[in-house]
Amino acid sequence: MVSTQLLGGLGLFLFGMVTMTDGLKACAGDALRGLLLRWVRGPWSGLCAGAFLTALVQSSTATTVTTIGFVSAGLLRFPQALGVVFGANLGTTSTGWLVSLLGFKVSLGSIAGPLVLAGVVLRLLLRGRSSQLGTALAGFGLLFLGIDLLQDGMAGIATHLDLSAYAGAGLGNRMILVGLGALLTVVVQSSSAAMATTLAAVGAGALSLEQAAAMAIGQNVGTTLTAALAALGAPTAARRTALAHVLFNLFTAALAVPLLPSLLWLANLPASGGAHDAALALAAFHTLFNVLGTAVLLPAHRPFAALLERLLPEHDTTATRFLGAAVATLGPVAQEAARRALLELRAECAGVATILLSTGLPTERVRQQLDRIELGLGDTRAFLGRLGEAAQSPAECARQASLLHSTEHLSRLLGRLREPPRALQQTAASHDPLVAAARPALETLLGVANATTAAERSAWLAEHRRTERRRALDAAAHRQLDVAVAMDRIDALVWFDQLAYHLWRSLHHLQAEPAKAATPA
Repeated sequence: MVSTQLLGGLGLFLFGMVTMTDGLKACAGDALRGLLLRWVRGPWSGLCAGAFLTALVQSSTATTVTTIGFVSAGLLRFPQALGVVFGANLGTTSTGWLVSLLGFKVSLGSIAGPLVLAGVVLRLLLRGRSSQLGTALAGFGLLFLGIDLLQDGMAGIATHLDLSAYAGAGLGNRMILVGLGALLTVVVQSSSAAMATTLAAVGAGALSLEQAAAMAIGQNVGTTLTAALAALGAPTAARRTALAHVLFNLFTAALAVPLLPSLLWLANLPASGGAHDAALALAAFHTLFNVLGTAVLLPAHRPFAALLERLLPEHDTTATRFLGAAVATLGPVAQEAARRALLELRAECAGVATILLSTGLPTERVRQQLDRIELGLGDTRAFLGRLGEAAQSPAECARQASLLHSTEHLSRLLGRLREPPRALQQTAASHDPLVAAARPALETLLGVANATTAAERSAWLAEHRRTERRRALDAAAHRQLDVAVAMDRIDALVWFDQLAYHLWRSLHHLQAEPAKAATPA
């Protein structure tokens, strides 16, 4: 019965934490992603953003995995992500304060049931994102119901649980408790739940404060497993971010274990004794050793980043390096990753066009490059197809359609690059006036990164093609130009026009807001 109560409390706490976190994340929607991208300019701003967002959604795993996704998508650079990872470790200590201050100081068990009911009612009555407030509120109530059960379960086993063999101050005993804390976190897959269980054990007298502190250090290490798994198969920068998370927590643990008595003495200064004060001291200790690790590593973020870059050098330079598994689950972030991949593929197409304008005919090296671009385009299109299988908001569907439009234009652009006109090499040498004016206009467009400017260049080339086509045909009709030569020159002008059009439209769909995307497609 005792074990059932303890397990039930742990299960309720976990379910409440997951429900509350999901509700808060869904309620915030893309705002969390937007805030993270706007705030993070360097390691220090990343630290503040990571700590705030983790405290807000009550999940360091969510923040770390999202950061890995951002780095995978190329939205954050690796040095920027370091600060977010450090901040997430600070933010996760807020759970200990929440549980020790409210779960132990204030008896919320009596109002937890009404909180769950109120949350469910709000979930049913409200619509859209606002309804997720009810989900978060219901999760909050379940969380404290779980704490009540954890306390009762721990009180029942306090007389049977004997860890006196590990009560000594020896390093070996501490390391055993650190290992137990890490194992508990890995088993329940939540450092918050592991901390709540430890706090309940301290409150019930099943663990001494020093034993619980050693377990808290282990819980900090155990929480890195999820981030490490999220980086499997991810781009190099994302694996570096996950490794930074692991090394930071290991380094912090290495600092905290020998300094445990001193840190615990500092954490226990405001306490006057009693189980509630022991729980608060444990929460303070959890915060203190994470602050210590951050204070040591954040000023040294540059050499730390350099070390990780040496440990995990970048080998993949393809455009599709952004399309990792860690990105695919992040909705709009995944679409941004695909957008960046398509921008790089478009730039590679422009590079091939530049080569053709100077050489006239595709070399074997150019054909191989076109094959690589086509393969990357196929991978990106398949990635977008997988995103479409998940539920999407109207804005996400519009963005998806724009990205697919861009893939179509890039595919047509590839087709034209594979078939340069016969006259291209000849006109490159002869500087034929009918084609010469089109060449610099297209060359300028190849380097344009603004869709409006690209549209202007494309429109000029289209008008130039119409005008010069009439002139070429008139010249052929008046026997001023050989008919075959006139046809070749017209083919070159049409080729220029089509390249310009597909370059413009692909860029338009990659830059424009989906709602503002206008015809032609």
